[in-house]
Amino acid sequence: MTRTDAAIAAADAHSAHNYHPLPVVVATAEGAWMTDVEGNRYLDMLAGYSALNFGHGNPRLLDAARAQLDRVTLTSRAFHHDRFAEFCTQLAELCGKDMVLPMNTGAEAVETAVKTARKWGYRVKGVPEGRAKIVVAENNFHGRTTTIVSFSTDPEARADYGPYTPGFAIVPYGDLAALDAAVDEDTVAVLLEPIQGEAGVLVPPPGYLAGVRELTAARNVLFMADEIQSGLGRTGRTFACEHEGVVPDVYILGKALGGGVVPVSAVVASREVLGVFHPGEHGSTFGGNPLACAVGLEVVAMLRTGEYQQRATELGDHLHRELGLLTGTGAVREVRGRGLWAGVDIDPAHGTGRELSEKLMARGVLVKDTHGSTIRIAPPLVITKEDLDWGLTQLRETLTA
Repeated sequence: MTRTDAAIAAADAHSAHNYHPLPVVVATAEGAWMTDVEGNRYLDMLAGYSALNFGHGNPRLLDAARAQLDRVTLTSRAFHHDRFAEFCTQLAELCGKDMVLPMNTGAEAVETAVKTARKWGYRVKGVPEGRAKIVVAENNFHGRTTTIVSFSTDPEARADYGPYTPGFAIVPYGDLAALDAAVDEDTVAVLLEPIQGEAGVLVPPPGYLAGVRELTAARNVLFMADEIQSGLGRTGRTFACEHEGVVPDVYILGKALGGGVVPVSAVVASREVLGVFHPGEHGSTFGGNPLACAVGLEVVAMLRTGEYQQRATELGDHLHRELGLLTGTGAVREVRGRGLWAGVDIDPAHGTGRELSEKLMARGVLVKDTHGSTIRIAPPLVITKEDLDWGLTQLRETLTA
């Protein structure tokens, strides 16, 4: 039995089988590369679903974490600490907002946004108690808590977890008319991913986000953008909403905010919106902890340079040009995405997305499948053009072999 086989067998024996990982056991990683327990190297073309936008072991982020580890890592929110105010101030400024409510995971941030919208609806908009409604889109992926899966349309994410939380209306993604019809006097928010990641990197029709912004502003409804995967440089802008010049009422952030070092998430909004909370009404022991704030501050500083957004733009243009060429081979049916983020629909004659992922793994490239014959490509933004081209060559040769 190899070290890989032994590690996977131990995991299968002692962990719940809620994931189906590729059969690789990573031991070390740096930049865009990972090395397994056998010493084999792999090009990471997934980047932890955008949690690793700045690459594995980014020196700036590790230095920030190490410095904080020697000082204080956790106080709980029972006390102030000396990194909290600066983190909230800098993140709010990056978003062009007033206030930040830090949490840990993306799902926690979405749950916080749901609570924020309902509380704002009752306290500010004047919706009668118990009637607040949030409009969401089909094929969404906002997390896996019981409330979030209540408004999922993915049977795997939703089945067997009822009874489900009420208060949500689901409309087709990209359909402004359906959205307009769903909004009524009890609607407090529209919650959307600017690009639907888990659904296969679905980009909405041009003008859709701008239309959502116009509609919600006119109807006194919050526009909440889940930028957990799409935000913080991935699409070539700090936020994916920027591609249509849109500023939502609420940003929901996570993944890359922790730099792949610690879980960090946040809800960012105006004082009118987040000001509805008072002590004791919402919280998290680890939310906004000193270590998280130290790493998050460095992430904000790195994004301020514009370097990563520019890399995502330039390399993303190259990525999509190269992937577009594959559509002419008959092996690829469609390519979608923006920046260094792509969903690639493979002709089922070439296998499932899982099968293609395993073939690429054998060639030293790691990607992840979703929904049948679709694979997602989202390398760290620090990847070099040479490494990106090498990875694309492996994909091309796999599909044309």
